[in-house]
Amino acid sequence: MTFHYLLMANQAIYQRRLMEVLKDTELTTGQPKVLDYLRDHDGATQKEIAAACYIEAATITSVLNGMEAKGLIERKRLNGNRRSFHVFMTGKGQKLEQRVHEIFLKLEEETFEGISQEKREEFLELFSKIHRNMIPSE
Repeated sequence: MTFHYLLMANQAIYQRRLMEVLKDTELTTGQPKVLDYLRDHDGATQKEIAAACYIEAATITSVLNGMEAKGLIERKRLNGNRRSFHVFMTGKGQKLEQRVHEIFLKLEEETFEGISQEKREEFLELFSKIHRNMIPSE
């Protein structure tokens, strides 16, 4: 099998499995990774979230609108800046993020089942290098 096929197939399978496990949360595609990002970057701007989560600027607005409607986040303008919103998790969002984080860890363990810690670390190191190679240089 080719790298392209394996990468695309694994991403699709992982995404489908994640959304299946999260179906009772009513989260839609893109929202779990935004919650995960906000876990360590609460108060980030929409632009920062879009870049970190690899979501197009036009799409992040829709993703965040849905999250705001569900009471998971709130957007605020800080320091009189009228051009950018900062995004904060609500208490409800923080509780759901904890669940999402636990599910991410569980799926990761399932994904690496039967693979030694050494091989897992090797894989993550190589996959990180591939990731860096794929990031467009500015």
